[in-house]
Amino acid sequence: MKNKLSFSNHLVIGVMLFALFFGAGNLIFPASLGQNAGTQVWVATIGFLLTGIGLPFLGTLAMGFSGSKNLQELSSRVHPIFAVIFTSLLYLTIGPFFALPRTGAVSFEIGILPFMDQSNAQIGLLVFTIIFFGITLLLSLNPSKIVDNVGKYLSPGIIIGLLFLLLFVIISPMGDFQEPQGNYVANAFMTGFTEGYNTMDALASLVFGIIVIQAIRTMGVTSTKGILVATAKSGGIAILFLGLIYAGIAYLGATSVNIYGLFENGGPVLSAASEHYFGSFGAILLSVIIFLACLTTSIGLTTACGEYFHTLMPKISYKAFVIFFSVFTCIIANFGLSNIITYSIPVLMLLYPLAIVLIFLTFLSPLFNHSRLVYVSVMFVTFLISLVDGFKALCGSLNMEYYGWLQPIVSIYENVLPFYSVGLGWLMPFVIVTLITGTISKFENKQIKSA
Repeated sequence: MKNKLSFSNHLVIGVMLFALFFGAGNLIFPASLGQNAGTQVWVATIGFLLTGIGLPFLGTLAMGFSGSKNLQELSSRVHPIFAVIFTSLLYLTIGPFFALPRTGAVSFEIGILPFMDQSNAQIGLLVFTIIFFGITLLLSLNPSKIVDNVGKYLSPGIIIGLLFLLLFVIISPMGDFQEPQGNYVANAFMTGFTEGYNTMDALASLVFGIIVIQAIRTMGVTSTKGILVATAKSGGIAILFLGLIYAGIAYLGATSVNIYGLFENGGPVLSAASEHYFGSFGAILLSVIIFLACLTTSIGLTTACGEYFHTLMPKISYKAFVIFFSVFTCIIANFGLSNIITYSIPVLMLLYPLAIVLIFLTFLSPLFNHSRLVYVSVMFVTFLISLVDGFKALCGSLNMEYYGWLQPIVSIYENVLPFYSVGLGWLMPFVIVTLITGTISKFENKQIKSA
């Protein structure tokens, strides 16, 4: 047993964690942010980094700190039924509902669409996604070292390749920053903050954290303190790479508007920039890299979802789940990248506050002796707020007026909850309810001990 890992060990785990987090959303959302934030790009990027890399880092640490075997065990501190529902929703969100279809849609928009006639885009997307998720299905049914090796060698390649592209962007920008668009005009920081939800990495960290901890244990570190230190150092390497790439891609997006104008989403921004700096060869090379990166992510997510739901429902085989998820994901992917992004927002507005609060409670848990009263009370109050935010986002996605019952609740929240207008209405209730229920819990524990 050892308490410390070498720098090379931390680097290996850090790059592995980078590979786990780095997927389709990590490319398109900072690019879209840069295009729309314009002169406010750095303010928006700081907000984006807080949720895009800060929360995933905390989520990974929280899994190590909790000592739980998996997310379901951790969330069962609230209630076993809540644990199953929350964990299932999280897997479905980072799996077949949103993140998985996004891998195919992004691969198509970056790697194929720029080279084909736009009038054939829909049929092209259909053919491509059938092939893409067909390969995903085959390799998920028969997991092999090929996927691991591609991921192992591809991740450093992605880091080097993207940093090389971003170096050219810094040396010779495509153009000047333009005026900010939409919500970035009045509140760039919080718009960037909520845009970071779209990466889904904070949700994924509650799943990936266990993988990192297992890797650290296999290297001989078994003490809780040693695991936390190793996780922090390895996680620091991963978020350093992610942060540099996010900031660079946001800058790329902000400088691209002069030449290319505003795109509907961030998908075409990188392919346009690669062709701008390196010609057709650069765009093709980027397409291949993105295809492989998205494919390995797709296989990893399909495998993880299949394994979890097979564990939850052992009477249904892993093979059946993988086939179902692959077919379902292919169908969702054909709604197009912009629609996938649009309709994921209500779900993320519901789940993200719950995930953030669960992470915070995990660190605070020893202070109130892991009391279920605290977990249940805080999560319930947070749910009441995030559910309304989810419905608000749904109405926005459908371009419709609020439901009749929704407007009075929103008005109350706006008048009563601090920071509600900037998407943090859950923050003060979290602090207040944690303090009250934590105090009650400690008082009850003292009474029990004195009895």
